Amino acid sequence: MGDVRVKLIRTFALLGLALATAAPAQDAAQPAGDGPALEVDIVGGISAPMPIAVPVMPTPAVVQVAEGLNTEAMGRQVAEIVASDLRNSGLFTPTGPSGLPGVSFPQVTAPNFSLWSNAQALVQGFVQAGGDNRLTVGCYLYDVAAQTELTRQGFVVEPRDWRRAAHKCADAIYARLTGEGAYFDSRIVYVAESGPKGKRTKRIAVMDQDGANHRFLTNGQSTALTPRFSPDQKWLTYMSYDGERPQVWLYDMAAGRQRLLVTQPNMTFAPRFSPDSRSVVFSMAVNGNTDIYRVPVTGGTPQRLTNTPGIDTGGSYSPDGSRIVFESDRGGSQQLYVMRADGSDQRRISFGGGQYGTPVWSPRGDMIAYTKIGGGFRIGVMNAAGGGERTLTEAWQDEGPSWAPNGRVINFFRTAQGSGKTELWSVDLTGVNEKRIRTPLDGSDPSWSPLQN
Repeated sequence: MGDVRVKLIRTFALLGLALATAAPAQDAAQPAGDGPALEVDIVGGISAPMPIAVPVMPTPAVVQVAEGLNTEAMGRQVAEIVASDLRNSGLFTPTGPSGLPGVSFPQVTAPNFSLWSNAQALVQGFVQAGGDNRLTVGCYLYDVAAQTELTRQGFVVEPRDWRRAAHKCADAIYARLTGEGAYFDSRIVYVAESGPKGKRTKRIAVMDQDGANHRFLTNGQSTALTPRFSPDQKWLTYMSYDGERPQVWLYDMAAGRQRLLVTQPNMTFAPRFSPDSRSVVFSMAVNGNTDIYRVPVTGGTPQRLTNTPGIDTGGSYSPDGSRIVFESDRGGSQQLYVMRADGSDQRRISFGGGQYGTPVWSPRGDMIAYTKIGGGFRIGVMNAAGGGERTLTEAWQDEGPSWAPNGRVINFFRTAQGSGKTELWSVDLTGVNEKRIRTPLDGSDPSWSPLQN
């Protein structure tokens, strides 16, 4: 997947769309960012999601691109994915593609706005097969009331990657209307769980953020926990057991091979990559004391970063790589601390009562998400300096937060009281839009990838 080449086209003149019927609309169109301010106000939540129409995307010629799939059928499925992504953000109420009027190919660039008066925004597009056997997926956003174009983008992909083009279209719409970064064209790695409560099989699985393209990476013969993407998406790091001893491993996403990262004869766990993907921070227990270490992805002797009595674990870098947030019980209870990347200037940042664990720095650098422990487990956030704490979830046991690439949405896992069954969920920073992420088996320990390459 990392080798996929997705070509962004800023002007559809390159695609041979010089349609005579489209000329008036193109002359009147305004480039993205100009014209009327049709935007979603997401400060403090949203009480009335924006209605947005997403009709089927037509094709200029029906071409068979894969077994059982042609460009006409694909136009409907692309529209369905775009609508689903926007709906799941909680900020939009999409209608379509079912039940909406059909759109002809020339109308993609010259909408009949009278058909869409019940929506504030309109998404139109097309799917076209090229002579090189690749697909072009066009994506347009219109302000219905002002009858103007807000943005246009196009994506040229291999037929197998048509779903990615759909997610990228949804990302373009989301980013234009919210001012937030994209996050739909991303993946989630997690621990797939099965079996009875006291004897769970735990293996690593990966999927698109909407649950598609699901596959297992490990076979479950050894318990695997806490999988984490490298920022360049070439690797995963995770903890797996060698007998009774947990150890940190690397998984090569392209080759499908795994290797032991830390060879010391100690328990090693809680790994996470540096922002440049060149090293991994992790915890190692030595002589009854647990500290945070760093090791290059090529292996070698780990560098010790903390040196206090107790348990230091859960290290997570700031996006610029200059600092690390971690959890420690050095003061008598489990709290959050921040230090410089070399281990200096260690200081506590959590003071809200109760205990704190599993901290992770936002990709925007402004916030830290964590598990708040006290009367249950909740997902919370604070600013990067500590303070400004907010609890986002209220279930019995929510833990293990991981940020979406845009730093606005968090996924986590929820454990059911009694049965011990686990599920993946997401919540945005308002704490209002909470969604279950469907998985074939029970799921825990999620990690959200950056946007795909």
